[in-house]
Amino acid sequence: MKKILQVLLLAVGLLMTGQAVLTPMLMVIVMITGDFLAMSLTTDRVRPSKTANSWQIGGITIAGVFLGICFLAFSTAILAVGKFELHLNIEALRTLSVVGIVFGSQATTYVVRGRQHLWGLRPSIWLVLSSVADVLIISTLAVYGIAMAPLSLAVVACEFIAAIAFGVVLDVVKIPLFARLRIS
Repeated sequence: MKKILQVLLLAVGLLMTGQAVLTPMLMVIVMITGDFLAMSLTTDRVRPSKTANSWQIGGITIAGVFLGICFLAFSTAILAVGKFELHLNIEALRTLSVVGIVFGSQATTYVVRGRQHLWGLRPSIWLVLSSVADVLIISTLAVYGIAMAPLSLAVVACEFIAAIAFGVVLDVVKIPLFARLRIS
């Protein structure tokens, strides 16, 4: 999902700014931070089903596409705020986009890790530690301008708050969506 998001965000960013909003180095940073989170999911707590599970690929695919579109909308909104409200230059917009992808990935991961609300099941310590590490790493890189243009701590903090709000909204939407698609 993240790879497709990056390609679509590149297209949207190109239309919005006239330039690529992700460089190869920034894509590598997104992949590395995403890998830490993905690996930690193997240690996460799960709630066993009361009945036998069956793979409902159609419903799962529709839910994945819908959640991916929401993630793209979040990333596009972050880019639009940076371009039209904060009037950031292209280098800062690239940093803003990468931070938005990493923070948005965190939010999406916590939303989709279970079929109930995200606060319904406490995550494993490794998932939490991975999330904290990812957020600290990308925030440090962004604020200090390491491998990317620097952003102010206030902008990075606002992106973090926006990602939390995105996660809460996505979680509220997820429950009826999963129920409608019979994957709850």
